[in-house]
Amino acid sequence: MYKSVLLASFIAIVLSQSGTQAMERKVLTIATEGASPPWDMIDTEGKLVGYDIDVGNELCRRIAVECKFVAQDWDGMIPALTVGKFDAIMSGMAITEKRKRSIAFTRPYAGGFNQLVMRKDLKLPATDTKAKINLTNIGGAEQSVLEQLQLALSGKTLGVLRSSNSEAVLGELFGKVATIRSYDTQDNLHLDLAAGRIDGGLADYFTWKTFLDSKDGESAAFYGPELSGGLWGPGVGVGIRKYDTDLLASFDKAINDCISDGTLKSLSLKWFGIDISPSAAP
Repeated sequence: MYKSVLLASFIAIVLSQSGTQAMERKVLTIATEGASPPWDMIDTEGKLVGYDIDVGNELCRRIAVECKFVAQDWDGMIPALTVGKFDAIMSGMAITEKRKRSIAFTRPYAGGFNQLVMRKDLKLPATDTKAKINLTNIGGAEQSVLEQLQLALSGKTLGVLRSSNSEAVLGELFGKVATIRSYDTQDNLHLDLAAGRIDGGLADYFTWKTFLDSKDGESAAFYGPELSGGLWGPGVGVGIRKYDTDLLASFDKAINDCISDGTLKSLSLKWFGIDISPSAAP
């Protein structure tokens, strides 16, 4: 019993000191994938750019620390954060209950939705690509649309980013009727879609739009409704280690301030062409 009390006290002290030390640092290392434009990407000069990078630099400016962004493979991002390879994640990462078991999240700094993209030469039945389905609350009408999609995509091969929430959603919605192929990067998924090695896929709308607006994306188009909620959670947040409570609080305040003064709206319009910032601080 005495040893247990000592151990608990020691852990509490370590965690308390870790949270304090987080805010004593002058430089924060933030991981991003660098392969999901316009959220994050590598430009022609080899620099990380995108919405996540601009927002991250603005948040760091407001909490008086310097940001250092590093590229990190998507499927190893959360484990690398927990072992201390970097201090935070900003990579269009959705806030989900599953991820919250391992790390903490700030309040959302962006919204967004996912959508299917399919090859045009498949000549699939027409769909309403402007319709919206929140997978958290599926009624009869929404269920009917999803069943029609399942019929249309039966026997098709669909690509998705490995270890993403889209992978889980794709499996849940279409795993019984279609073949699902997972990719290490969105770029490799795009290459296979352009080459006709897969029939389509599911991903963040804005990542798709960048691809579809390029020459390689001319053979594909959005298919089916805009999908949100469910496993994707309430939005995109900054991922932080659970014990870095001071850092979490500082980021939350900075995000709230960026919402209030319109900074997130301006950056959304710059990178996405529409406002995907949260409408108000909670």
